[in-house]
Amino acid sequence: MFRLFVALPLPDDVRAHLASLCSGLPGARWVAPEAMHVTLRFIGEVGGAEAEDVHEVLGRIQAPAFRLTLSGLGCFESGRKVHTLWVGVEREPHLLHLQEKIESAVVRTGLEPERRKFKAHVTLARFRNGDSPRIGSFIERNNRLALSPFVADRFTLYRSFLGRQGPHYEALADYPLETTPAAAEP
Repeated sequence: MFRLFVALPLPDDVRAHLASLCSGLPGARWVAPEAMHVTLRFIGEVGGAEAEDVHEVLGRIQAPAFRLTLSGLGCFESGRKVHTLWVGVEREPHLLHLQEKIESAVVRTGLEPERRKFKAHVTLARFRNGDSPRIGSFIERNNRLALSPFVADRFTLYRSFLGRQGPHYEALADYPLETTPAAAEP
């Protein structure tokens, strides 16, 4: 069985900047810089034949490269407890279009549609029982975060391995996006 997801990898300098934020919250399980990404579709556990089908349909996706900007912090909560601290992704129509194409392709392989609404973000930390006031203060102190835009020129199929030290991700395949002069402009 393969535990799969599709994501946009982040450039090294972006991950390094985000890693500099990763301290000062008791109980936070910080995401390692090499594991930071923007999830486009969580697939979950699939067999080898299903994984190959997913790889095949993802390889047929054609979409343009685009500029992406990370800014602001937020959290996901369940009840009154925070379970995830994240950095936001500014609205980008090409990102939404790519995510929709990936969702459609994955569903065509026979897998169930994603039930959750897509919320582009980069996870910084996870919590078992997040202390909302402390996390709220952390967000308030760091919420002016605005990184320089970067070009998203590919998306990646990852395999996830769960372990005591947190998840470990292995890139299985990269799928290039069509580079245009507009995407490469600063």
